Amino acid sequence: MKLDEALDHGAPPIIAILRGIQPHEALETAAALVEAGIGIIEVPLNSPQAFESIRAMQNAFGRQACIGAGTVLDADAVAGLAETGADLMVTPNTQARVIAQALACGLTPVPGFVTPTEAFAAIAAGAKHLKLFPSSAFTPGYLKAICEVLPKHVSVWAVGGTGASNLGEWIAAGSRGIGVGGALYRPGDAAALVGVRARELVAAWQAVLKEAT
Repeated sequence: MKLDEALDHGAPPIIAILRGIQPHEALETAAALVEAGIGIIEVPLNSPQAFESIRAMQNAFGRQACIGAGTVLDADAVAGLAETGADLMVTPNTQARVIAQALACGLTPVPGFVTPTEAFAAIAAGAKHLKLFPSSAFTPGYLKAICEVLPKHVSVWAVGGTGASNLGEWIAAGSRGIGVGGALYRPGDAAALVGVRARELVAAWQAVLKEAT
């Protein structure tokens, strides 16, 4: 499933970042996330045998959720991700050639940026989703100021130090959604525990929606 498709189908704009997950944990953890209502899952490539986990998740849940990789840094990583059949390609930085290759492979790039210059470089390379990273080093006001000058078709995701407690602040500042790592999963966490945290995140998102109506 494509990222935009998952969002169009009502998936909460929450990227579950499973840094450090191992292949033998992948399916049980992904199942817990999907059951809790999380429809976007990222496995950073500095996790053990990351492509194996991504491929297993894609095969099992690719029609229900958007699956992909994070910490994608070069052409080989883009090619490896494309071979899994997954869609999401998240980077910690802005590299035009990596973004362009992802698009050529049919992937959805979400490059990381800090400055407006980096944001516009990513947009010029074809990115429609951007990641403010690490957002914990900034304020929602910083993101709001950047969103005011970006094209309307571009969405920004706050990643780093985000979770149920501050999701509403980032959304109010203009963030399309958030990426959640350590507040959702740490290496070795049981799938049941991840599911509990995921439900808390989904509940926080539903509360934001309720306040907006």
